[in-house]
Amino acid sequence: MDIIDLAALGESFTRDPYPVYAGLRARGAVHRIRMPEGGAEAWLVVGYEAGRAALADPELSKDWSKASPSLPLRSVSSGPHMLRADPPDHTRLRKLVAREFTARRVEELAPRIQKTTDALLDRMLAAPDGRADLVEALSFPLPMSVICELLGVPDLDRASFRTWSNDALGAVDPEERRAAANSMAQYMADLVEGKRKRPGDDLMSALIHDSGEDGDRLSREELLGMAWLLLVAGHETTVNLISNGVLALLTHPRQLAALRADLSLIDAAVEEMLRYEGPVETPTFRFTTGPVTIGDTVIPGGGELVLIAMADANRDPARFPAPDRFDISRDARGHVAFGHGVHHCLGAPLARLEARIAVRTLLERCPDLTLDIHPAAITWRPGMMIRGPRSLPVRFTG
Repeated sequence: MDIIDLAALGESFTRDPYPVYAGLRARGAVHRIRMPEGGAEAWLVVGYEAGRAALADPELSKDWSKASPSLPLRSVSSGPHMLRADPPDHTRLRKLVAREFTARRVEELAPRIQKTTDALLDRMLAAPDGRADLVEALSFPLPMSVICELLGVPDLDRASFRTWSNDALGAVDPEERRAAANSMAQYMADLVEGKRKRPGDDLMSALIHDSGEDGDRLSREELLGMAWLLLVAGHETTVNLISNGVLALLTHPRQLAALRADLSLIDAAVEEMLRYEGPVETPTFRFTTGPVTIGDTVIPGGGELVLIAMADANRDPARFPAPDRFDISRDARGHVAFGHGVHHCLGAPLARLEARIAVRTLLERCPDLTLDIHPAAITWRPGMMIRGPRSLPVRFTG
């Protein structure tokens, strides 16, 4: 099978990968590719049915110890966590976190999310020139504030953490990714040790000090991994869900007008945002534990790297009619923006809640919000994992 060099496609692929994925999908469900970041070779799965099945396939392991030693890859997390584990280890880790990350705890955050959103928009609307970068003004600080509230980390160096997170997940240069990962690892170690010495009424303290019914608790290394997962995954997806969603609305004026006219459509709008331009293009890596047949292709065993194009699954016309049309009135249920199977995102309810509050409040308070940049001039984050604009300039009259 020929290798398709996605790195050679450059900025055009980063800006709009959907036509590339659609072209590949028309030729089959599986393709051999070279990734833009680091140049690693992988097997890319496209299409809704093939992608959804692969997301739930137990023969595709999330355990990095199963990766082929020939792959030029290095994990960026600070320790073991749910996205690097298979059952039964994954089941154990998820259970220990899920008992604290409850629907009640998430819903109790709604007033705090609303208060934080209002404060951020107060600051944004005070700009004398009526201009702002929505990523800096709202999309990034809101989920970062929420996850810090949940974890009990009020003094997080957010500017540094954002740089580390962006580089660790998306930098094309392997050395930049490694340096960011090392900085984050040290930060996580200090964070966990601080919460161990000074516990509070927060999720991280509970994870450190509580044990399950059978006395099970997270080890130090597992705590480091869980801190990384909760802080990075806990804000990255929501940052880009908000940014991508607002961008979709501002570039589709009829849909924006429909939502302004009836804000009760916000739930459906958020689901369509997730389908149309989800924050995760491909999920974290999977590795073959034996030969895996997908479509007409047999992917060899031995720790081959497999990527699943969730972004393409959500644009497959076999599942979603007219998939390239942003339509908040469509039934977007069934999308895989948060994954599928045992690794379905545990924080999905929190991300949805934040997006609903952020987008609704933004539209209520900014009746004339518009883009302050041509859509083609927007710079997108590099890499195939996180999808979102680096910045989103907007105008308003406050």
